Amino acid sequence: MQRAIEKLSKHVIVCGIGTTGRHIATELAAVGVPFVVVDRNRERLDELSEEFDDGLLYVVGDATDDHILQLAGIEHARGVISALNDDKANLFVTISARALNPSARIVAKSIEPSTEAKLRRAGADSVVAPNYIGGVRLFSEMVSPKAAAFLDRIVQFGSGISVGLEAIDVPPESPLVGQRLSETEIREAGALVVAVHRSDGDYIYNPGSEHLLEAGDSLIVLADSEDIAALRQTVAG
Repeated sequence: MQRAIEKLSKHVIVCGIGTTGRHIATELAAVGVPFVVVDRNRERLDELSEEFDDGLLYVVGDATDDHILQLAGIEHARGVISALNDDKANLFVTISARALNPSARIVAKSIEPSTEAKLRRAGADSVVAPNYIGGVRLFSEMVSPKAAAFLDRIVQFGSGISVGLEAIDVPPESPLVGQRLSETEIREAGALVVAVHRSDGDYIYNPGSEHLLEAGDSLIVLADSEDIAALRQTVAG
């Protein structure tokens, strides 16, 4: 297993395989993203491995230990998800991962609201608070259940639904740079642009046909999963 992990590149390291970590592993497997799981509980890892057709790549150990992250291939990883059930542990993982791989994308779980700012200062690119998200979801199910159900269908990659939301970057060399949306063939490719994420961090929701595309934009599109690969190639040129 260690030799297989050493061959990986651009993979995701999932730290913690509790309730949250299990869902993360399932979604990563559904979209074909290679990943390695780190957890101290070998029995839990073996149990989870049986749920996957091709088994599970994992490292048994404390994710806050630099050596354990190195065994998981941190130097060659595309990102780290720290889903431990302790804010301090997630903070230590974030610090270690950022030091070992400055270019990795780090997503950390936060239990207490006060921890979010500390995680970001420690190097986390994004912080997710499950308790807050759960509260918002309960609210949505009460006031707008059909909208909540629709969002579930398009963001759950392992649900068997072919249509989903994807972000497609527009690089400087893209032939779409300088074009209006109406001049592109995005709509003809079966994709609906629901928003544009600008390089300055702002979002333009439901952009009009006259919207001018710029280098560094990210197109948030609703499209069939089979069309996404071709659409990425079209945008990249």
